[in-house]
Amino acid sequence: MSHAAHDPAQDQDLSFSSLGLATEIVQELTAQGLTAPTPVQASAIPVLLEGHDLMASAQTGTGKTAAFLLPALNRLARPPKHHGKGPRVLVLTPTRELAEQVSKVATAFARRIPRCKVVSLVGGVPYPLQHKQLAQPVEIVVATPGRLMDLMRSGRIDFRRLEMLVLDEADRMLDMGFIDDIETIVAELPPERQTALFSATLSETVQDFARPMLRDPRKIELAPQGLPTANVEQSVHYADGYEHKLKLTAALAESLAGSQSIVFTATKADADGIADWLRIAGLRADAMHGDLPQRSRRKVLDRLHRGEIDLLVATDVAARGIDVAGIGQVINFDLPRFSEDYIHRIGRTGRAGRSGRAVSLVTRNDFVLLTRIKKRYQIDFGTMVMEGLEARFQPGARRTDERRPAGGGAGRPHGDRPRHGGGDRPGYAGNKPREAGARFGDAREHAPRDNSFAPRPDRGGYEGRPRSAEGGYRGNSNAPREGGFNRDSAPREGGFNRDSAPREGGYNRDNNRGGYAGQKREGGFSGEKREFNNAPRPAGAAPRDGARKEGGFGGQRRDDRFGSEPRRPRSNFAPRGDRSGE
Repeated sequence: MSHAAHDPAQDQDLSFSSLGLATEIVQELTAQGLTAPTPVQASAIPVLLEGHDLMASAQTGTGKTAAFLLPALNRLARPPKHHGKGPRVLVLTPTRELAEQVSKVATAFARRIPRCKVVSLVGGVPYPLQHKQLAQPVEIVVATPGRLMDLMRSGRIDFRRLEMLVLDEADRMLDMGFIDDIETIVAELPPERQTALFSATLSETVQDFARPMLRDPRKIELAPQGLPTANVEQSVHYADGYEHKLKLTAALAESLAGSQSIVFTATKADADGIADWLRIAGLRADAMHGDLPQRSRRKVLDRLHRGEIDLLVATDVAARGIDVAGIGQVINFDLPRFSEDYIHRIGRTGRAGRSGRAVSLVTRNDFVLLTRIKKRYQIDFGTMVMEGLEARFQPGARRTDERRPAGGGAGRPHGDRPRHGGGDRPGYAGNKPREAGARFGDAREHAPRDNSFAPRPDRGGYEGRPRSAEGGYRGNSNAPREGGFNRDSAPREGGFNRDSAPREGGYNRDNNRGGYAGQKREGGFSGEKREFNNAPRPAGAAPRDGARKEGGFGGQRRDDRFGSEPRRPRSNFAPRGDRSGE
């Protein structure tokens, strides 16, 4: 890959006519008041006129669009090599707004070139209209990858006479996930084409992506990667939250009377909500984001161009492709997730040598994103303060407006009270030295809390005592716990013991209120023994398998639980692992 060096001092005497452009193009540029090329134009146009592939990067707002459109129009001044209706130049852009802007510039530059038709193919436009446009001969197509893929699948576009491919804002297309679509489109193009890639940032990822598509490209880098424009004043204003940001946005917009502002948000819902709030506050504002149909987005941009609105609240869909001379301020309501998007946001102001202002509203949660931008671009942000809307916090100041809960550890002012790092729990003695052999450090000045490590009072539940072999978590005590299910204990209040009196409010199957015990019911589970066929057992009959076992449906206990050996008291049970008792 060869490199093209550029000396800005050489641009002082350059003109478009000296670059080798066609006479018709130079005359149109002169009529529009354009006589001297910008640095990126002076470097890129000669390379493209010579037929080389190009990979170029320059900061936003420096004229990259004309840098590739003028050589493309110079090709169109000559007769085509192949016959057909398909385009001779294809320009791919990441957003609809950028595609619309490139189409307008191409149409303006091509006024003196006969039969030079420019078509924009973007989403949100009815397919029949685009089919009708492609049914006629077209010279330049500016498209977004998604809509172009749809038209290619339907066979509506022919690339047999394509001579030049331009990838504009390639880094943004990669961020938006268009890499697969672009590779599919490029595979359908003639291999003998000329390819140019333009980007504000030319990272290794972009170069790796573009390398298979270009043939021995020239590489031009006119500025450090994504360096912000010097004529944009960049500052931050600290904010306490969402409502504070709303008030700051309104105040910043009113501070620049007679100038337009763009407010960038992180989500589409925020764009709509902020625009509504600003309109209620009496400001002329409107929203634009990806969920709006293309027709509505065009109307919003037209109102912005005509000066009918002063505030455009938008997502990053408007970070590229909007060139309005009246935009004097960019407000970052939310900082962008990617540092590269910050460059394109502030590039909406201070264009073509004008001055502008970029203000970022920063809360505590935004410091990570702000630090990334600072480190990457070495920006020394100034601090702005709107009178009457000062933030309650400043970076590096102690947080006095918030209090941690009691026992929150170091960092909370306690006055003359001793500090204890772990609150009131024993075992955390703050910064006091711990005596040798002591388990929980020094003696405490405060009594332990109820939920500390101290033993709980005997409440009959989980008391830390060994679990008995039977009867649940009762420890070694035979006393029934309150509300428990001990098999040999007295019935709990309102429980379901079979040999107890009926509980109040129960239901027998005879529809008599009462528990399941106390009254003998037909075929039920009363406290008396019965045959399985519901017949009473004859007097003196031998027990079926001995007495009913403990905890069964009868009221008697079985003493042969472990054979013929009488049952031992529960308190003398052996540990759980030795069930024999020896």
